[in-house]
Amino acid sequence: MSHEIETMFSVREKPWHYEMTKDRTKIIQEAPTAKEAIIAAGLDWRIEGKPVFDEKGRAIPGYRANERSTDKSILGIVGSRYSVVQNEDAFSFLDGLTKEQLRYETAGSLRGGKQIWLLGRMPDCEIAGDKVEPYICFTNSHDGMGSVRCCMTPVRVVCNNTLNYAFRGAPRSWAAPHRGDIGSKMREARETLGLAVNYLELLDTMACTMADSHMTEGEMRDALDKMLPVDEGIGEYRKKNIEQTKESIMVCTLAPDLVKFANSKWQFLNAVADYVGHSKPLRKTQYWKENRWASIITGNALMDSALRAVAA
Repeated sequence: MSHEIETMFSVREKPWHYEMTKDRTKIIQEAPTAKEAIIAAGLDWRIEGKPVFDEKGRAIPGYRANERSTDKSILGIVGSRYSVVQNEDAFSFLDGLTKEQLRYETAGSLRGGKQIWLLGRMPDCEIAGDKVEPYICFTNSHDGMGSVRCCMTPVRVVCNNTLNYAFRGAPRSWAAPHRGDIGSKMREARETLGLAVNYLELLDTMACTMADSHMTEGEMRDALDKMLPVDEGIGEYRKKNIEQTKESIMVCTLAPDLVKFANSKWQFLNAVADYVGHSKPLRKTQYWKENRWASIITGNALMDSALRAVAA
């Protein structure tokens, strides 16, 4: 993500990519209001729909250009059914998402304004006796290539891993395309995500149940075999990587902060979360850190697979 950042702010802490982006990053000491945050993030601009012309100067029906008000740059060509969500609407949405006090932690612009994000922090809470910092992340695109997205991501502070487990009863994420009445869809999202508090309550209930549920090392290895099967005909290199992943997760179960959850399903789930959040990929691409950040929004298949395995 660092190579794509146009402008951003962060409250108190420098992001991991600060040395690469310090000319575009503001570090502020106090959590800003929505009005202050939109300015600090460099998002105080609007999208204006402009007609699109062919090479002969004739307007092309059914299309328009998303033009940024500040520098008149074209962020994308969209269809006539496309509904704009302005940056100010995004902040308004996040402000109204929960009745709990919300503090803006980071916000900014990516890819020359084509995508924006906001990260808000809710009051701390406890999950199975551990302190958790709950965050709500909102992203929106102005190039016509992505949906409006919002997700809940609780972070277990003691080891800084995200507990992004999917529940049917309280979804942690929401998405909607830029079509139709986007305002009503965002109101629906507020109701779906009422979300944030319900999700944390369900997460705590699940965590306490799993912490009281015995799980031996053998059962953990059986769960990993179901999550990461070695199919017939698979190559030796791929098989080696799968086995290495399984062993790495088992090593994570031995972390000092998981001692009080020893031999439980919650120990296993936290080990998977620790592996997902902290281990370096077997094949490190140029943008592996950015891809890990993206998984916070979309969810992580391995973590959801772990929850299904222990629930079964």
